[in-house]
Amino acid sequence: MKSRRVGPPDGGYGWVVVASAFFAMGLTGAVLKNFGHFFLEIQSHFGVLTSTTSWVSSTTIAMFHIGAPAASALTLRFSQRVVIVVGGVLCTLGMSLASLDINLPWLYLTMGVLEGTGISFSWVPAISMVNHYFSRWRPIAYAIASSGECVFAIVFSPLFKWLIEKYSWQGALLIIGGLQFNLCVCGALMRPLEATRASQTNLKESTEDSAAALPPKKKAVFDCGLLKKPELLLYILFAIFAATGFFIPTLFLVPFANSLGIDKYWPAFILSVMAVTDLVGRLFCGWLANMRLLRNLQLLTIVTTLLGVVLLLLPISHNYWSVLVFASLYGFLFGCMVAIHVTSIVDIVSLEGFDSGLGLFMLFRSIGGFIGPPAGGWLVDQTNNFGAAFYLSGFCLVTSAVFVVVVDLELCWRKKEKIKSPKTNNSITVDLSADLG
Repeated sequence: MKSRRVGPPDGGYGWVVVASAFFAMGLTGAVLKNFGHFFLEIQSHFGVLTSTTSWVSSTTIAMFHIGAPAASALTLRFSQRVVIVVGGVLCTLGMSLASLDINLPWLYLTMGVLEGTGISFSWVPAISMVNHYFSRWRPIAYAIASSGECVFAIVFSPLFKWLIEKYSWQGALLIIGGLQFNLCVCGALMRPLEATRASQTNLKESTEDSAAALPPKKKAVFDCGLLKKPELLLYILFAIFAATGFFIPTLFLVPFANSLGIDKYWPAFILSVMAVTDLVGRLFCGWLANMRLLRNLQLLTIVTTLLGVVLLLLPISHNYWSVLVFASLYGFLFGCMVAIHVTSIVDIVSLEGFDSGLGLFMLFRSIGGFIGPPAGGWLVDQTNNFGAAFYLSGFCLVTSAVFVVVVDLELCWRKKEKIKSPKTNNSITVDLSADLG
């Protein structure tokens, strides 16, 4: 029997993988998005500047990105299942040790390094698994999986506020650490794709025949050579600028609302509404991308530009309802952007290079994630106005969209060249035949 290569299942157990990734996104991304609830508590507890407090979340974001190449390499060496379980253990340790409240550098180490690495080790393999299980339905499958971040954020926003009031911010961290231990269950459900293919083949064929049917397993390695692709380098520049503005709004929205006199649970409600619109945006943009009406990079350019404009306009808000409107628009466009900016990597490096490409993308994006929150905090300290942080965020996102335009044009030009090449070769062959005749 001849060997054959089996493509992505595009269904079946893949939907279990999507469900597992849904919970993994919620227990990582949603926790990170709600770090803003701890911001003022930590700042007042230690009596430090806004920029100093920002380093806690900035370190978490940086380690989330810096850990991505290691997560990708370990995924290729072992499996997504193993790496996600390790990530769940690291997240639990990070938040549990942070609750000891030793000092601010201790929070940098626990909430920052341990929690950030744990999130990376859980998030990256989950995204990788969804992309490998789906081809035709990849955009909508990824949109559903990533929407777990939104659904959990809707619940976590008031829950974290209540936990802080009931058990203090230290007790809240301990409970959150316990919740994140469920990431190990998510990892256990991530069945390696080769095992799935083998089990399906064994139902139909003998052990000997099924062994021949499966492609020979190649040793997968992390490919740094992808950095030679100019399109990926330009896309990495997009990632750096976008990440600089990406994490500022969720960190400073609650303090900005409080500065306008919006107290109690209303800022938490704004975050919940933002999470709902984020969910709508992810599902809508995933569906739209699946329709193939626009190229992924074209769609990404539009939503990134609009997102930057909304953030530039948000500081003009002076009451609860105007903040709610802009926050809702931000959530929707943020969801649209998240739904396609990772799957677009496949368009640049192909599915075979996706794991390595995602690791490199996340590694360099850490530069923006590390700089953004402290830079926003420094502007707030200098101007005594939280709006300055949103101006920085909006400017960076609009700038990042320029690089996406260049990448899209470059890819289109290369495709046209490939189409012309066969025609050119055929014409040369005809001319030579005529001369010989």
